[in-house]
Parts: sequence; structure tokens; C-alpha cells
Amino acid sequence: MRAESMTCDERFTTAVRLGKPDRVPVVPTLQAEGAAGYTGLSMAAVAGDNQMVVKTMFEVFDDCGGWDNPYPCAATPLQLQVTGSHPMLVRIPGRDLADDEPFQLEEREILRLEDYDTICEIGFEKFFFDDYLWRITDITPDLLPTELAEAVSGLARFAAGCSQRGVTPYFLGAASHPFFTLSLTRSMTPFTQDLYYRPELVERALERMTADLIERQLPLIRSSGVDRWLFTEERASGFFYPPTVFERFWWPYTRRVVEACWSEGIVTIFHLDQCWDRNLKYFRDLPAGSAILEFDGLTDMRRARELLGGHLCIKGDVPATLLAIGTPEEVSAYCRSLIDDVGRDGGFILGTGCCVPPNVRPENFRAMIQTAKSHELA
Repeated sequence: MRAESMTCDERFTTAVRLGKPDRVPVVPTLQAEGAAGYTGLSMAAVAGDNQMVVKTMFEVFDDCGGWDNPYPCAATPLQLQVTGSHPMLVRIPGRDLADDEPFQLEEREILRLEDYDTICEIGFEKFFFDDYLWRITDITPDLLPTELAEAVSGLARFAAGCSQRGVTPYFLGAASHPFFTLSLTRSMTPFTQDLYYRPELVERALERMTADLIERQLPLIRSSGVDRWLFTEERASGFFYPPTVFERFWWPYTRRVVEACWSEGIVTIFHLDQCWDRNLKYFRDLPAGSAILEFDGLTDMRRARELLGGHLCIKGDVPATLLAIGTPEEVSAYCRSLIDDVGRDGGFILGTGCCVPPNVRPENFRAMIQTAKSHELA
């Protein structure tokens, strides 16, 4: 392994600022399921105990010799549900599923048409805790404070583990895009019908949710001590919708959020699943250096670099299939090619295509980390 001349933070910051670091930073999206698979634990073992989630993630981190700026991994499926990260019906291993199955999200039409007006009137967060949450979970209201407190303490344990290892979390604040939230809660087909047949209802809700998101998130991000946050979207791309829908219902609200954050020096991390090839050009309109775009293996990374290189940092995209059924040699070759083609001029972070899969082969994951540490930037 060659000597490094930058700290993890220096390396990461250089890449985000579109510079060329001593080597490419590597930030895999390792969540509880991938960590459990790597260490041989059952999915049930991490589904009911966020202390085990944090412990297992750092076992993987230490076994690999560490990496740059770990991705937060500190919550159970139930906690992801009750905090609104996964606002859907959740099936949990060891309870609803076999012990060795990862948790599942069940898509149903839970948000009703009349709920749009309620969201516009009182905001989505109040609506979520007053009404919506109780449509998707079987926990009782008296247990909610405990689960919310556990979610906070899990994140604190994760941050403490990072501090002990001399690294900074990739982010601590996070939220889903209002468009994505409505699609998940309404379910995709009814939401798409709303976009075409009731567009004013959707727009009013998006306006309220965007304003509330900015007002709520900025203080949380500032208080976290990490000047970046995660903004998740998985359903707005050209894979699903034509540009007219994207331009009307997604892009204006996105720009508003990013620009509000950037005005305070906060970088937005976009988690962009599915293929965004048809939408890449729009991101040129964001301020230079204001965002990281992380892709999941379906977007053309080389096309992204062609259009956005030198303007926004790009992250990705070692496929889950490669980590699960490939060989270390194949993983290493993929990473070297990606570093050479997308990261040769800087402004690039090597990452996984979405999450590390539950059936990851440990030797393949280690190959990804070690290749990032050893491969010379051209």
C-alpha cells in the first residue's frame, strides 16, 4: 500500500471541491444488511438492535483497514419507519420474515387524496406523526418516544465510533425529496395519476413540503457539525417520467433546497437511484461544488463526467451484483477503470452502486477498498 499524503477529511474535501486528491476517496454505502452479510450475522440480528448495527458496521470497517468518511449505519428497520426515512409498511426479519431475509418495504396506497390538503394546511411532519404513521405501523403511541430516542442515540454511537477512528461521518443530516416522499406514501401509480390529473394538488403539497424541509433541515445540519447532508430521490428520473414532469414537479423544488443549503456552505449529497442519463444536464444549473451526485449503477458514469466533470462531484458506482457474485479481480478491474475514466482529474468519490448487498462476498468488498487505496490517479 502506497503512502498517503492527505487525511481522510482533506482527501474527501478536495474531491468535493473538484480538486485532485492524493488518491480517490472511497465511501461505500454499507448499511446494516451488508454489514451483517459480511460478518455472517443473520438479518434478524441487526433488525432489532441498533447497537448491534453500529457494532457490526465498525467490525467491517476495522477488518478492511478503514475507509474515508463512513456512511451512517445506525438504525433498525422500525426506526427508519417511525422517523419517516421509510414511510411505508415494513416487514421485519425475525418477526414478519425468516431470520436470514433482509427487511422489505411494501408499497401500498396509504396516503389518500384528501391528505394533500391536510399536508398543505399543517405540514407533512405534523401530519406524519398525528395521523399517517399509525396507518403503517403496529407500535403503540407510548412506544414511539423510545424508538425515536433510540434512533438518535444510535446516530450518536455511530458518530462516536467515527471519532474514535479519526474519521468524519459522510453526513449526519438526511431527508427524502418531497417528490419521492409523496410517491412512496401515495404509491407510484396513484401518484403518477395525480401528476397528470390533479397537478395543482401535488404542486401545493410540494411547495409546503419544500419550505418546511428548508426550515427544518438547515438548523439540524448546522448542529450536526458536518457541512453536508443526504437528499434521497429514486423516482423522478427520465427512467420514469418525461422531461415535462421532471421540469415542473422536481427540478424547481430541488434547486430551491440546494441553493438554500449552499448559501450557508452546506453541500447536498444526492442519492439518485435508477438511470439519470436524460436528466444530467439540468444539474449544470446548480452552483459549482454545491452537490455530490451518487449513482447506483444504472446511470452512465462516463456520460456524467462528460457533462458535469469540473462542476459537481460524482460518486459511484460499483454494482451490487459484482460485489455479490463477482471475483476480487473483477471488482478491482471495475474500480480501476472507473477511477481512470471518471476520477482521473479529481472531483470523484469511489462508492457502491446503492448499498452493499446482504450477500456481499467479503473478499470482493475488501478488493474495492484496497483498490481505491492503491491505484494511482493518472
